[in-house]
Amino acid sequence: MKNYVIHHEWKIIEEGFKPELNRISESLFSIGNGKMGQRANFEEKYSGDTMNGTYVAGIYYPDKTRVGWWKNGYPEYFAKIINSTNWIGIGIKINGEELDLATAKVLSFTRELDMQHGLLSRRFVAELKNGNQIEVCSHRFVSVAATEIGAIRYTVKALNFSGEIEVSPFLDGDVVNEDSNYDEKFWVEVSRAVGGAEGYLTVETLKTEFQVCTGMWFQLLKNGEKVDSKISNRDKEKYVEALQKVKVSEGGEIVVEKLSATVSSLYYEKENLVERTKEAIDLAVDAGYDALFESHKNRWLGKWKTSDIKIEGDVAAQQGIRFNIFQLNQTYSGEDERLNIGPKGFTGEKYGGVTYWDTEAYCLPFYLSTAPQKVSKNLLVYRHKHLQKAIENAEKLGFKNGAALYPMVTINGEECHNEWEITFEEIHRNGAIAYAIYDYINYTGDKEYLAPTGFEVLLGISRFWSQRVNWSAEKQRYVMLGVTGPNEYENNVNNNFHTSYIAVWTLKYTLEVIDYLKKEFPFLFEEMVKKWKFNELTETEQWKDIIEKMYYPRDEKRGIYLQQDGFLDKDLTPVAELSEEDLPINQKWSWDRILRSPYIKQADTLQSLYLFQENFTSEELKSHFDFYEPLTVHESSLSPCIHSILAARIGYQKKSYEMYLRTARLDLDDYNNDTEDGLHITSMGGTWMSFVMGFGGMRVVNGRLTFNPFIPESWKSYAFRIDFGGAHLEVTKTASIFSILNHSEIEVPVTIWGEEYRIKGNEIKEFKK
Repeated sequence: MKNYVIHHEWKIIEEGFKPELNRISESLFSIGNGKMGQRANFEEKYSGDTMNGTYVAGIYYPDKTRVGWWKNGYPEYFAKIINSTNWIGIGIKINGEELDLATAKVLSFTRELDMQHGLLSRRFVAELKNGNQIEVCSHRFVSVAATEIGAIRYTVKALNFSGEIEVSPFLDGDVVNEDSNYDEKFWVEVSRAVGGAEGYLTVETLKTEFQVCTGMWFQLLKNGEKVDSKISNRDKEKYVEALQKVKVSEGGEIVVEKLSATVSSLYYEKENLVERTKEAIDLAVDAGYDALFESHKNRWLGKWKTSDIKIEGDVAAQQGIRFNIFQLNQTYSGEDERLNIGPKGFTGEKYGGVTYWDTEAYCLPFYLSTAPQKVSKNLLVYRHKHLQKAIENAEKLGFKNGAALYPMVTINGEECHNEWEITFEEIHRNGAIAYAIYDYINYTGDKEYLAPTGFEVLLGISRFWSQRVNWSAEKQRYVMLGVTGPNEYENNVNNNFHTSYIAVWTLKYTLEVIDYLKKEFPFLFEEMVKKWKFNELTETEQWKDIIEKMYYPRDEKRGIYLQQDGFLDKDLTPVAELSEEDLPINQKWSWDRILRSPYIKQADTLQSLYLFQENFTSEELKSHFDFYEPLTVHESSLSPCIHSILAARIGYQKKSYEMYLRTARLDLDDYNNDTEDGLHITSMGGTWMSFVMGFGGMRVVNGRLTFNPFIPESWKSYAFRIDFGGAHLEVTKTASIFSILNHSEIEVPVTIWGEEYRIKGNEIKEFKK
């Protein structure tokens, strides 16, 4: 664990130049706006260790899968949101010597991310080999108001010399992905043009043939006045540059303002890309840097107004939760139903940047509570649009009759994960997608989504489950063979509890939906029966039989469900008894040793207990937690949040806080030694859950908001905001009082510590326990 980020309520601050931590900082200080994003690479040249990353949402490359042994049904490619044209570049030369912090003497250095306003800043003093000392201050943002625009203000001050400064803003499309399976570049040039202060570069992906046009404009100011000296231009394949020189006196400074636009064929016809990019640049230039930032800042303030969480008395926890909320808000805006949330967002290449089950299980609740309803609905629509692909995915594996298996990893509905045991066995993702439909409707009350959109997805998934089980003559039960649960430190196991439990739950819920549709939308339901050739009597009778006769491995002595068959055959030595040299086991142990161990990567059996808390007694929740948590290494970013929520539910308040702090500061403190690859965006949704559902004890039960709140001992108070039923509520907890302020005219029914109340419009109500 690293702890070099300075604690601050609204900012992420790095003091001092630390080349060995640069990749981590590039991830931590990333910025984005839902349509594009940028790692915190330096604008000027940097020859040290770095991973350049500029990402455009929805633009991907199908990198051919590289395996030693091909298997039937194996995905042919691994989709990647790829490194795109670098728009931030500004070359700087001081009296002919290029500025490069890897070779210069860095006298002071500060990097800062202002989360409240979405602004990345950097300030440093450096001495070049020629003895010239400069002070540089850069500000950069990717606009959340004008989502095609990125802007930079870059100031250079001559500290101990007079002479010439050369600036050369550029666009570079000759970029690489470090995770390329065959070390190939993914872009070819379509066109380039540069003249004066403007430049445009259009590149196209191999195979998928997406096009992205990036434009730039810049101006150079000296002591507040625009420099009108000659601008030279240079270009080569996939690269355009403008160059301008200016004389400065000791103590003088120059300012480079660079505006960029990134436009893709996802939104415009290819033949119009350059024209559209020029229009975007012109509008940005007319507005100017200051006005662009003002609009961007105000949009961020609006986001915080509805999604902020305030903590009084714990700066580390405050910084952590705001960092998570900030990254979630800049990763996904919900405006485009074709887009989803990659595990790394716009901060790195790992995982391909495409959709996993993480979205439904960990991110949907955040957007349900903090964003307009269409945002979370579009996450469901994304899956419905991929239903036919999910059916094709299942057909490749031998399933029939419209059975749907949603992919473990996808960007267009096709499975593109490149690990056998996960691609074919980690099928609980189907259950997560089914649960997301329930979660959305349970929270919003939008039952019309079921007719027919939600039903069609549930039908396909239920058909899959009904074909995936086996009847065991020996057990006289249905069994689920050859699966991998959420705990990926177990592969190809039989009767994983979570997979079987959520499969049965899906069948039950689909039966409930059918009853609802037959009653409320009978004619539409009949159309669906014909469209999907749904033999209601035969298929639902089979579902009911599976529901009644599903086998779940259980230890009666301990009174717990087992993660899978044979789990008790393992050496159940708790994690606390391992030596420091053993941890993390995913970096210290062989895969063979991990598979034979009892150690759990993330919540597995406990995942079901979290989702379906109402189905278990408090004693059952406690006994399962007491057995499984000591065996959990939490080496998945998705693990601490579920444990935090369950710990709060059973009264383990210190454990809940411990797990919360771990998930909230997972990346900030680099808990798992992997932040350099990019941030864990989807687990950040889990961080929000651990706060609101853990500390706040919030659930929606039978259409009512319920709260069972507590406050960590070291805190003075906390407050969070949620949207529910058209109302906007501000929830506050101190050591002695729990209160809800209704910022709307709508009356809201709530349950607090088991007692029912109603919060009238514009009313604040206080509760004590």
